[in-house]
Amino acid sequence: MRPPTIRDVAERAGVSKSLVSLVLRGSGPVRPEKREAVLRAVRELGYRPNAAARSLSEQRTRTIGVLLDDLRNPWFVELLDGLNSLLHAAGLHMLLADARLGRRMGHDLAEPFLDLGVDGLVVVGTVPDAGGLGALARRMPVVVAGAREAQPPGVDVVAGDDERGARLATEHLLGLGHRRIAHLAGHGAVGALRRRGFERAMRAHGAEPLVEPGDLTEEGGYRGTVRLLSRAERPTALFAVNDMAAVGALSAAGELGLSVPGELSVTGYDNTSVSRLRHLWLTTVDTAPHEVGRRAARCLLDRFERPDGEGRVRLAVPTLEIRGTTGPPGDGSPG
Repeated sequence: MRPPTIRDVAERAGVSKSLVSLVLRGSGPVRPEKREAVLRAVRELGYRPNAAARSLSEQRTRTIGVLLDDLRNPWFVELLDGLNSLLHAAGLHMLLADARLGRRMGHDLAEPFLDLGVDGLVVVGTVPDAGGLGALARRMPVVVAGAREAQPPGVDVVAGDDERGARLATEHLLGLGHRRIAHLAGHGAVGALRRRGFERAMRAHGAEPLVEPGDLTEEGGYRGTVRLLSRAERPTALFAVNDMAAVGALSAAGELGLSVPGELSVTGYDNTSVSRLRHLWLTTVDTAPHEVGRRAARCLLDRFERPDGEGRVRLAVPTLEIRGTTGPPGDGSPG
């Protein structure tokens, strides 16, 4: 048997094909009884719209390309959940590509999306090549989520307020009485903003900031913490650039026989699902990744309405989640 067509749906519902199209697109004024008749006919016939034909008629694919900097980062996963929730509600579908793998293979990161004719692009995390992004933005709406590098004109940015969040974490440790506080730093604009927030908070309280260069990985956090704890005057508290680096710090402290938070307080950043694991229960900064994803989707939908508007930066307000890895200096002396 041939699959049912939109004509079959119209005949079953007793309406025109154009009215069926309006109902399926969710647009235009349709009387409730007519809408219900169309939907009932769709269910009874098992009708599925022809996506390819609809794309040709609308000159849209109803797909959004998502270029992800690093699939290993759990913060990005929560951002994607928020992004997809709003895109799906708008009848759009995500096509995901791993930028890290593409760079390793030497591929043009945007080429697959251009070949597929996506309606827009969301770049999640830091993807170097501002020039290429600017060229894309002249062809389709582009939004950057979770990164703070300078972007070309016409590109919207949605991220957390990293400097403010770093101050929250640092002031929490200072408020507990710590003075020997070290920062496990990261790279890129986000890393620089978090480092700046840490340093400014420390100096505002008359404390000398100690920074250990690193990256955003668990291994980097582990190695940096081993170096810090090998110092003659070791820190009593660590502020890690993200939760993964903080997990590495906790592993290093455990291997060196230091209790957390009795002998070493540790804070992370991002409030990922990892930080909420009961055996870790990590104090961390919540940057609302789900909300950042939803805001990025909203920016993209707005771009469809105003494709030539100036690029804007929207920052989510961070909050501090105090859990079990921070406490006062353990030896009773000033930290």
